[in-house]
Amino acid sequence: MKSKGRFLKNFTGGGLQIIAVGVLTGLLAGLVVTLYTLLAHMAEEFAVGYYGFFRDHPAFLPLLFVALAAGAVVIGGTLRFLPMIRGSGVPQIEGASRGVIRLKWFRSLTGMFAASLFTIFMGLSAGSEGPSILIGGACGNGVSDLLKRNATVRRYQITGGACAGLAVAFNAPLTGMAFAFEEAHKRFTPEVFACAFSSVVAAVLTRNLLFWGMGLEIGAAFSTFSFADVQPSEFLFYVYVLFSTVACALAAVGFYYLVFLSQKLFKKLTFWKGTGKFLIPFLAAGAFGLVSVYAIGGGSGFISDLGSLSGGVTSLFGAPLWATLLCVVLLKTAATVLNTGTGMPCGIFVPMLAIGAGMGALLSLLCRLAGMDAAYCDALILICMAAFFTAVVRAPITGIVMIVELTFSFTFLLPAILGVAVGYVVGDLFRLEPLYDKMLAERVEEEQGKTARIKITAQFRVTENGKAAGRAVRDVLWPTGARIVRVDRGEENYVPDGNSVLVAGDLLTITGETADEEVYIGALTELIGEKIDE
Repeated sequence: MKSKGRFLKNFTGGGLQIIAVGVLTGLLAGLVVTLYTLLAHMAEEFAVGYYGFFRDHPAFLPLLFVALAAGAVVIGGTLRFLPMIRGSGVPQIEGASRGVIRLKWFRSLTGMFAASLFTIFMGLSAGSEGPSILIGGACGNGVSDLLKRNATVRRYQITGGACAGLAVAFNAPLTGMAFAFEEAHKRFTPEVFACAFSSVVAAVLTRNLLFWGMGLEIGAAFSTFSFADVQPSEFLFYVYVLFSTVACALAAVGFYYLVFLSQKLFKKLTFWKGTGKFLIPFLAAGAFGLVSVYAIGGGSGFISDLGSLSGGVTSLFGAPLWATLLCVVLLKTAATVLNTGTGMPCGIFVPMLAIGAGMGALLSLLCRLAGMDAAYCDALILICMAAFFTAVVRAPITGIVMIVELTFSFTFLLPAILGVAVGYVVGDLFRLEPLYDKMLAERVEEEQGKTARIKITAQFRVTENGKAAGRAVRDVLWPTGARIVRVDRGEENYVPDGNSVLVAGDLLTITGETADEEVYIGALTELIGEKIDE
């Protein structure tokens, strides 16, 4: 009964606050991210239109590349003043959710909003989903700061806003919530669930109401894929899935190494104070966009065109389907690697999905030659897409949930689980660290090199009013790097593990490392209850 009472106290004291602030976060994130995604779609359509003009009027091509060179200078200069928006936005939000990075939320929100839209407008292979996560997370940070919530609530609301941003971008609430557990915090706690649930529900409802008011379609992101008249239990299809996802996962491993190789190479390019390196992805984007319309934007249009109900992929210069698919996959891969290597403020979430889907389409053609029924191609494409994503990002639950929500179909759930499992195992065999985690670690290491950090050892007493009282160690949102090295309880002392339950009166000895001792000690005092002065 005591543990139940403590749970109710903790939930009503903190959980209801998190839900209330989460709803406000969701409303704001839903409004801002919906506006952003609509503008991103318009920018992509505009880029497709004027690239078509340049293809039809080659005499004007020099103007295109002059504009792209100017765009590279604009983005390079912007990132010198706003380094927080460098990259896709996902590593920054993960770091802010874990307390490793502190966002300047308004500058990050407005900077990423404008800069990522600019890259899409210029015709780069730039997705809007990664920036949507950063924009949503910044909304959560802003709401908690404006309401003067504490550091713990701020971290929860950054998570909730990020989930809301992803959910709005895809119209996929479960995928957004899975992101909170599997990527942002890598654990499930009642508070993480509360902030993710409240923010996502409010954001998706806001998005759908806005779409309804504007007369826009509300439905699955990829509605062109059909699973009619097929039998997902057919044994031979599992053989095709196994073969295809192994091949796709191996391609994902190659993509992973190319991304980090490009980052190392671009760090060596420092001409024009580092701005010059952005000429490469911008000028390459111009060339790629002239070759294929699918090289422009994130790749959602390409994925949709792969579905059997879409009418098919647009051929490149009359080439056969396999050649067109191969060309698009290579262009998308090259563009995404260049964008990531330079730290372009644009998303790579959907470009990765597009590469995986393109690989799946190529492999489905091969499987059809081996005897697979054409009706299974749509399912195989999506399963390969999820396998590629999982091998790189190392988030299998998100990959599985994503397939279901993007198609509104459970038909191929079991084969999808097999494919995602294959992608995860292949990534594990090659010891791939999760893409966004590695990007975050490199970013934090770079920042720590600029800021002096101090080691801290301090003692705290757990009080009845502390959030840690009556909870297991693993269920407390500790400041990043904080480690309990000893618990004194009466005359006993022990080294706790994640399952150890803390009770009022426990004396905790905690070590850690931080650049701001006052904030660090304050966060621990808030969680535990009382600092013991030595």
